[in-house]
Amino acid sequence: MSLSACGLSYGYPERQIGREIGLELKPGEVLALLGPNGSGKTTLLKTLLGLLPPQGGELALDGAPLAALSVAERARALGYVPQAHAGTFAFSVFTVVLMGRTAHGGLFAAPSAHDRAIAMAMLERLGVARLAQRPYTQISGGERQLVLIARALAQEPRYIILDEPTASLDFGNQGKVMVEITRLAAEGLGILFTTHDPNQALRYADHVLMIRNGQAIAAGSAAELLIPERLAELYGVAIETVRDTEGRVAFLPGH
Repeated sequence: MSLSACGLSYGYPERQIGREIGLELKPGEVLALLGPNGSGKTTLLKTLLGLLPPQGGELALDGAPLAALSVAERARALGYVPQAHAGTFAFSVFTVVLMGRTAHGGLFAAPSAHDRAIAMAMLERLGVARLAQRPYTQISGGERQLVLIARALAQEPRYIILDEPTASLDFGNQGKVMVEITRLAAEGLGILFTTHDPNQALRYADHVLMIRNGQAIAAGSAAELLIPERLAELYGVAIETVRDTEGRVAFLPGH
């Protein structure tokens, strides 16, 4: 059981973005994807979700080729939280989260009482139930991010893929989301998230994949790979290491 890629090449019809990418995400694990801007992280996520066809290599979900699965099958297995989503229509927050249930009932099926209960439970889980009747277009960017996570959870997927899930959140909500990621993994979900903060990856991820210019430069245990030398290679800057009295480590870009 895993979401896996082997020798994966990906990109757009007119341009290849990445090549020879390998990864495996198992239930109960957290995988962090690190790389500088423009390295191809978001395009890789879209390929893993089946939104873009791979240009080469193998991509499988629980042993079956991802391309052989229907859209509904992929939606029941893979939840996605995009990097940012401004929203166009003034749906209520509750309705946006309820949309996650279409993976189980179809786009035009009327939501059941069970669907509504799950949607509300996910809003409560993320601490935004008070926003249920507010227009999605009239809440803050950070609140929208929490709502999108609730929508992904409402799908009841086996794996959740998050593109910079804390990018628009304040400091307190960043911590809340990362703790939620840990809790979801403990409940048996496979979690893949991208981040620009190696400290998040070090604290919350089991494994790390580092990509630069569409190529993997390192993959393995977060504890082993997240060291100043590797981070300097990845980001092209000196890395300063800070340790507290208990030996915990934090990384800062050096002068």
